Amino acid sequence: MPGRFAHLHPDDGACLMEGAALLAGGRFTDSPAGTHPALAALARVVNDSVDDATRQALWPLAAELADARPADRAYAPLLVGTVVDVARVLRPASRRLARHGRACRRRGERLAHVRAGGLPGRIADLLWWRGPGRRRLEHALRVVCAAPDADQRLALLLRKAVAEARGGVARGGVARGGRVPTVDGRCNR
Repeated sequence: MPGRFAHLHPDDGACLMEGAALLAGGRFTDSPAGTHPALAALARVVNDSVDDATRQALWPLAAELADARPADRAYAPLLVGTVVDVARVLRPASRRLARHGRACRRRGERLAHVRAGGLPGRIADLLWWRGPGRRRLEHALRVVCAAPDADQRLALLLRKAVAEARGGVARGGVARGGRVPTVDGRCNR
């Protein structure tokens, strides 16, 4: 059964990411290897923040989340930037959100022209994600979670983010099809 938060054993239920891990054939965790860390963070927040009916409707995404790890280094900043943009719709006067959105877009544009691979690049991406990337995502998600229609916004963000991750991010920082990845952040309302 889909449930909120983490679970000790599959018999107790599973969150969306734990379901994805089981479908991928891995261990029972909410951070499966086949899912991009930024997308997994978004999925955990969405899972823990939406009502039971919305969570149940999102459950089929677990299969797609099991194998949603684009290799393009620009994916994470573009995803975070998309979530920030959704938050800016709700708080258009926020200079902090505007600053975060610009920073994410700049990083995404810069990384779109850089080859994937190499230890220094992976370390730089990890440091960005563990620091400013995660903080920007969490702040933007708090804003989105406070919206009166948060369940619908969060579900839409997750669906689009999964579709973009599975479709891949093309050169230039724009996903195939001309769209930018969409993501949400952390809130547990």
